[in-house]
Amino acid sequence: MSSPTPAEQYLDQAEAALTRVRGQLDAIATAADWCAASILAGRVVHLFGSGHSRILVEEMWPRYGSFPGFNPIVELSLTFHNLVVGANGQRQAMFLENVPGLAARILRNFSLSREDTALIISSGGTNTVPVEMAEHFQAAGIRVIALVSADHAAVSASKRSDGKKLTDFADLILDTGAPAGDACVPIAGVAGKVAPLSTVGGCAVINALKAEIAARLSAAGQPPLALAAANQVGAEKAAEIFEAAYDEHGRRLAALLAWPDGK
Repeated sequence: MSSPTPAEQYLDQAEAALTRVRGQLDAIATAADWCAASILAGRVVHLFGSGHSRILVEEMWPRYGSFPGFNPIVELSLTFHNLVVGANGQRQAMFLENVPGLAARILRNFSLSREDTALIISSGGTNTVPVEMAEHFQAAGIRVIALVSADHAAVSASKRSDGKKLTDFADLILDTGAPAGDACVPIAGVAGKVAPLSTVGGCAVINALKAEIAARLSAAGQPPLALAAANQVGAEKAAEIFEAAYDEHGRRLAALLAWPDGK
């Protein structure tokens, strides 16, 4: 019997990661309860991820099948990868995501509420900015959901001087199911491995969570304005939903930018 090809090895491990995601349905349900409560209260679920974790922030909102109620916090200086070297290159981004104090400066832009929820995404859960994000949200009385790759986080060293990781500031932890090191396929002559898994498992978590939140909003009599393709609902209805959803997002964002007492 021939050995599995590299592609088959990757797909086998992707299936294993999805199995681990399925094993977290109770935790996903709890996260959905918290997120739905924030949205029903007229507030938001704050989303943050640096580096490639930005992918999962944008997977939640905005895209087809997604709906308002989320505040995607995406800092280009931490997530702009395609230039690689030179101005705005990867070296700078990797440096900046470990600068203490940057999280506080980012959050200074928003008026936070205890009715909010935060979802912080970091595969290793060790870089300074996402860890400090979770720390500041918790200090503000906001429940924090951490989405990490548990096996990767367990063997990764924190960049903070006190050794604390994202999971130390989380009220609930979700796992992408990716292995330590993220990449999972060994190739002869390659020092490490290729083909990461955290995006596959992470997207599964995000969309399972999204579906559960939508069900709760609908059950509460506030079905979400889910962005829909024209081939699902017709071109006119799709355009109507897009405009209404963006308007709702704007209203929620306006509340985040209104500080009480002129603060």
